[in-house]
Amino acid sequence: MSTHRTPAHPDEASRTKKALILEAARAFGKARLTPAEIEQIRRQLIARLGAGGKTSEDYIGSVLEEAGIRVMPSKPSEGGVPEEYDEEFTDLLHFSTLADAEMCLVRLDELFRKFQSQRLRAGEERVREVARLGRRRAEMIARNRKVEAKKRAEKEEVARWFGIWLETPDAFFDWLEVRKQSPEFQKTFPSGLEEEI
Repeated sequence: MSTHRTPAHPDEASRTKKALILEAARAFGKARLTPAEIEQIRRQLIARLGAGGKTSEDYIGSVLEEAGIRVMPSKPSEGGVPEEYDEEFTDLLHFSTLADAEMCLVRLDELFRKFQSQRLRAGEERVREVARLGRRRAEMIARNRKVEAKKRAEKEEVARWFGIWLETPDAFFDWLEVRKQSPEFQKTFPSGLEEEI
C-alpha cells in the first residue's frame, strides 16, 4: 500500500503553498520583506513540503504582493550603486492599482534618468532589473485563474506598461497618455485611473 498522499483537489497543493508563504511572511512581523527573508521562506517551503515545495522567488513575491506585503528589490551581486540610493529602491515595486503602477514607473524612470546623467551604468541596470521583476510579478498575477478577472486584466495591463517602458523608456509616458485615451483602455477600465488616485 502506498503511503504517498495525493491532494484531494488539484488546487490543494497550491493553496497549502500559498498559506505557508503567508504564514512564514507574517512570522517576520514586518510590512515589507527583504530578498534574504524571501529566500528563507523559499527554504521553509522545501523543508515542509519536500520537492513539492520548490517555488520561485517571483511566485513568493507575487503571493506577498497580492496580500499587501511589500518586497524590497534585490541588490545586484556586484556593487556600483552608491549606498545613498538604497532607500530609493526600498518599497519601489508596489502596484496594487493602475495608479500605483503608474507612480511606480514614474519613480523608476526618475531613478533611471538620475543614474544616466551621473553615468552610473550599474544603477541603470539595477532599475531595469527592478522593472523586469515588476513585469514578471504582474504577468504571474495576470495568469493566476484564482484572481478575479478585473484584477487579472489590470495586471496584464501593468505587465504591458513595464514591458514598453523597458523597450522604449524615452517614449513611454507619451505612449501611456495615448493608451489611457484609447477606446480599448476606456472600455476595459471604465473608471480609468481617476477613482484610484
